[in-house]
Amino acid sequence: MKAFMIERYRDKDGGGVTEAPHPRVGADDVLVRVHAASVNPLDFKIRDGGFKAILPYRLPLILGNDLAGVVAEVGSHVTRFAVGDEVYARPDKDRIGTFAELVAVHQDDLAPKPATLTMAEAASLPLVALTSWQALVEKAQVQPGQKVLIHAGSGGVGTIALQLAGYLGAHVATTASAANAGLVKELGADVVVDYRTQDFEEVLDGYDVVLDTLGGETLEKSLRVLKPGGKVISIAGPPDADFARELGANPVLRQAMNALSWKTRRHAKRRGVTYSFLFMKADGDQLRELTRLIDAGEIRPVVDRVFPFDQTREAMEYAEKGRAKAGKVVITMG
Repeated sequence: MKAFMIERYRDKDGGGVTEAPHPRVGADDVLVRVHAASVNPLDFKIRDGGFKAILPYRLPLILGNDLAGVVAEVGSHVTRFAVGDEVYARPDKDRIGTFAELVAVHQDDLAPKPATLTMAEAASLPLVALTSWQALVEKAQVQPGQKVLIHAGSGGVGTIALQLAGYLGAHVATTASAANAGLVKELGADVVVDYRTQDFEEVLDGYDVVLDTLGGETLEKSLRVLKPGGKVISIAGPPDADFARELGANPVLRQAMNALSWKTRRHAKRRGVTYSFLFMKADGDQLRELTRLIDAGEIRPVVDRVFPFDQTREAMEYAEKGRAKAGKVVITMG
């Protein structure tokens, strides 16, 4: 099969479409013929070795973290899917590789594709939709009437998190450029802060939840717009001990991760708020819940540009350099 592979870490000019062995299909696996996959910042971080201490992938490695496609084969224990089903998924972190013609996914990580979406639209959603769900529903447990700030509302995660927060009944603020103000308002933002001309810390106050997608100074400022008891959930900040435990990391790595987030957690504690790091996980049942919302029109995908598979490297460069105006970059297999 054809696949986009990297030979070594930190080689931005490396990687390309090449022949790769067909995936092995276990008893609980579903072999999916990939129709489309999307580009995520996680792909760049993995390519650059950013997670090699905690996710020791074997090189050469096929990149890609979400997909939409059609079931080509099922393992002997698979009961939820049949050949010909249209599906979408974010495979488990240990089984990435959706920039390929075929990928084997555990049946528990897979869900039926939303009937109202094209393959390209569906492929844009799994990772960012699961991130939004796990941040706002699982971790934050957002309730109607709460105030939620979502950073980078026109980004991949932001465009979905805005819609989900609105569905949950929250009062939603976001940071975005003036050019994207109209879009984020359409997606459910009640307040839009132009990050180029305004400091959100001076405009916003008394928030219950912040979803931080940027890290750094934005994360530190986010602690200061929360009311006492508020929560910052970050997908870009330093990892914490809870994440290390979920990962099953050894004691030395747990201690190292705890140290990385110590300063942020200390600042949060002083302000009477909490900080937590989120590394989203594969979950087919949560995707089924999201499918219901998508087909009901509560959540819609935002796709910036679609590239053919033989331009995967160009698609990654386009996304990494911030050329996308809003939403996701998608690769189609053709």
